[in-house]
Amino acid sequence: LAMLEAGADVIDVGGESTRPGAAPVPTAEEIARVAPVIERLRARTTAPIAVDTMKPEVARAAFAAGASIWNDVTALAYAPDSVATAAELGATVILMHMQGEPRTMQANPVYEDVVADVAAFLEERADIAEAAGVRPDRIWVDPGLGFGKTLGHNLDLIRGLPHIRAR
Repeated sequence: LAMLEAGADVIDVGGESTRPGAAPVPTAEEIARVAPVIERLRARTTAPIAVDTMKPEVARAAFAAGASIWNDVTALAYAPDSVATAAELGATVILMHMQGEPRTMQANPVYEDVVADVAAFLEERADIAEAAGVRPDRIWVDPGLGFGKTLGHNLDLIRGLPHIRAR
């Protein structure tokens, strides 16, 4: 609520860390962490609430509690039913690029051309989401600064942001 008072437009609630080296959290525990927070926030604000998860089961519970945005570090690629779940929920989705997984993503990130590679990945994931029924105006993209990227990669991505776009 303090973030909203300070000018935030969206509140992002997550129950599993994706920092480098982070270990996975069981689905039930992640739901227990995020659903009550989202429910309490929804009771006090009409601001958009995002759930930061890669798991469709967590997204379902979060949407039942009042979330309307699914922020996924795997760009809906973690589970076979992620894309269908996003479409079924009518979700706005944030598709993020991450090379590897949180435990290993910073070990040795390599790209042929980081801007072109990330842009192509996000375009492909957006196409998949749209084909499954996610509305194009509800697809946002995130180049994933710091997620499987070196400082040089991050700087290249910032300079190349005009080449990375949503629908």
